[in-house]
Amino acid sequence: MPVRATYDRIREANELYHDAAASAYDAKWGIDFGEIGRRQVRAKLTKALAGWPSDPFGDALEIGAGTGYFTLNLLRTGLIERATATDLSPGMLWALQQNASRLGVEIRTERADAERLPFEDASFDLVFGHAVLHHIPDLRRAFVEFHRLLRPGGMIAFCGEPSRHGDRIAAVPKYAARLASPLWRRAIGASARAHPAEQAQDGHELEVEVDVHAFRPRLLERLASEAGFGAITIRGEELLANLHGWTMRTLEESAEPEQIPRGWRRFAFRSYLVLQRLDSRLLEPHLPPALFYNLLISARRA
Repeated sequence: MPVRATYDRIREANELYHDAAASAYDAKWGIDFGEIGRRQVRAKLTKALAGWPSDPFGDALEIGAGTGYFTLNLLRTGLIERATATDLSPGMLWALQQNASRLGVEIRTERADAERLPFEDASFDLVFGHAVLHHIPDLRRAFVEFHRLLRPGGMIAFCGEPSRHGDRIAAVPKYAARLASPLWRRAIGASARAHPAEQAQDGHELEVEVDVHAFRPRLLERLASEAGFGAITIRGEELLANLHGWTMRTLEESAEPEQIPRGWRRFAFRSYLVLQRLDSRLLEPHLPPALFYNLLISARRA
């Protein structure tokens, strides 16, 4: 499982990148804490767990919680009763607490590494995360930690992890959108973005250091199995939606944000949701997980 830098450098880069990105993170990724966000999170957990649980999880721990997209939306759906959120980034945890206060949601936060979690054995019923495993340098150690923290019968559920094949596919719309971006900007009447200034503010230059892994399904399965988990399930999610999403995002990143028409942003977001539904209903039930951009994994502690 090769990584591109030392453990300490990856950890440092993740902290710097996510601290720099925290204030604009929700806007950049279209994170929603209303009905749309709750519906999205519910759909992802339903896929990962092969169904929506009949009873809520009592104590839940999110790894790399960021600004709270998964934890806060899950608390508001009633799937978890008590939530603890961890992250390496103080900036992200501050943003999460601001979101929680605004929503009137109670949550405990801890700054922690995924490989060294400061909790007692058998403390949680669910350990979960979204788009976090690919940032963790020592995944074997992290999976052992997840297993240690779960009570018997407890579950892990991780969503939004880039697949090896999907990561390669994403390069195509990114490249095409970069070529098309001058024509697109002319069509909507926007100027080219001053990239150096923007990147200095959001840590963009660190992305190549923080995205450490892209997964084959069997690797995730092996990591869970070696840590002692059973009932391991791997699923794929989003193909058309991610091709479209990377096209829209790459185009938008080429322009000054305030010059992008609101109508365009509504079109980009709503069309993404349409394709997400098509993926879910037509493609995901029939194609191998490795073909999709994102992987989801769930497993149970005996």
